Amino acid sequence: MEAQNRRLIAVVQGRVQGVGFRYFVIDRALDLRLTGVCRNLRNGEVEVVAEGEQGALEALLVALRVGPRQAHVENVHAVWLPPTDEFTTFTLAPTR
Repeated sequence: MEAQNRRLIAVVQGRVQGVGFRYFVIDRALDLRLTGVCRNLRNGEVEVVAEGEQGALEALLVALRVGPRQAHVENVHAVWLPPTDEFTTFTLAPTR
């Protein structure tokens, strides 16, 4: 049985800007062979849009809830959707 690909949109709240959070996300996502983007939001949150195998996305979500050592994650809002296959790698995106 082939693994099902999904799309995860997660918004991370807390002390998540200025602490290397986006680079932490990119490292984890690439290790998990996910594609997508990570960006700071003007309200102080970080948005993650990732696509790939369901289990890998769930592992990324666990990592998002912890973050790097300097971060303090208060909440993660996650939405699951069908994949769009629009990404070829995992990168930083401009602040929105």
